Amino acid sequence: SMPELKLPVVLHPQIQQQAREGQRILAAGDGDQQLAALGQQAWIIQQELVQPVVPAAPGLLARWEDGSHPMPLGMSPAASLPTSLQRALEQRRLLKVIAGLANFDSASVARVARAAAAGGADLVDVACDPELVALAAAESGLPICVSAVDPELFPAAVAAGAAMVEIGNYDSFYPQGRLFDAAEVLELTRRTRQLLPEVTLSVTVPHTLPLDQQEQLAIDLVDAGADWIQTEGGTSANPLSPGVQGLIEKASPTLAAAHVISRAVAVPVLCASGLSAVTLPLAQAAGAAGVGVGSAINRLSDELAMVAVVRGLRDALSALNPVQV
Repeated sequence: SMPELKLPVVLHPQIQQQAREGQRILAAGDGDQQLAALGQQAWIIQQELVQPVVPAAPGLLARWEDGSHPMPLGMSPAASLPTSLQRALEQRRLLKVIAGLANFDSASVARVARAAAAGGADLVDVACDPELVALAAAESGLPICVSAVDPELFPAAVAAGAAMVEIGNYDSFYPQGRLFDAAEVLELTRRTRQLLPEVTLSVTVPHTLPLDQQEQLAIDLVDAGADWIQTEGGTSANPLSPGVQGLIEKASPTLAAAHVISRAVAVPVLCASGLSAVTLPLAQAAGAAGVGVGSAINRLSDELAMVAVVRGLRDALSALNPVQV
């Protein structure tokens, strides 16, 4: 069961300013003036303590009373996520395994889900289909995210047990010549939030936009109700070098987007598309709270090989000391 959250007291900036002014008075005044100022500040703080706490902006993190369970302040739907996901986000080591937005092969999704669980992933991302949600949850025991570009598909998947929904990513559409502009993604976000006001919503920012436009779209998406932002870019990368250098070149577009966007919004940013065990620590350093990896796993046919890849990714994320928020 979820522990009772006791929110920290947040002093209004005006109160904080008055307190600072009171300290200056104490330093400069005589004894009577000091006592009067001290009494005034005590009364101010006492009144603030008995007032209802003013929620901070959605996406900012508070802690449970025991200090171990992060939770967004206010009424953000992300507060309903399993504690395991909230902790992974706080430590900036969330690992999402992506079965594929266009992958409706139940056998393939089952293999990916089992490998994700065996390898230590935190979240499984599947195509938006109620049967796949139930299958992936049963095979993995992990929270399930569903991905689509049609908001009308989400409610049935949530009813089937999906913990969250995601608009994107769009990699499977690009070979078809299908692009997504900022206005369309923003409209999809608004429609999804209307349909599912209490469900955690992640939105992928199209890498086909210039980097400054990706940043602005991310800001607009958060204003429209997105709880997470996800980056992409693997399909636009054309690595020229072999080995480790090539892996870094492959990941550079999504890493650049994560760096820019994570500094522009106050919600978790997931870095996805084109990542490997080599570049996962770079995603963390760029500001990502988590990563999403798909083709490196779902393109494999051998389940043991899938598990090995997921474990390698998990180890890469855990190699660095967790960063505390």
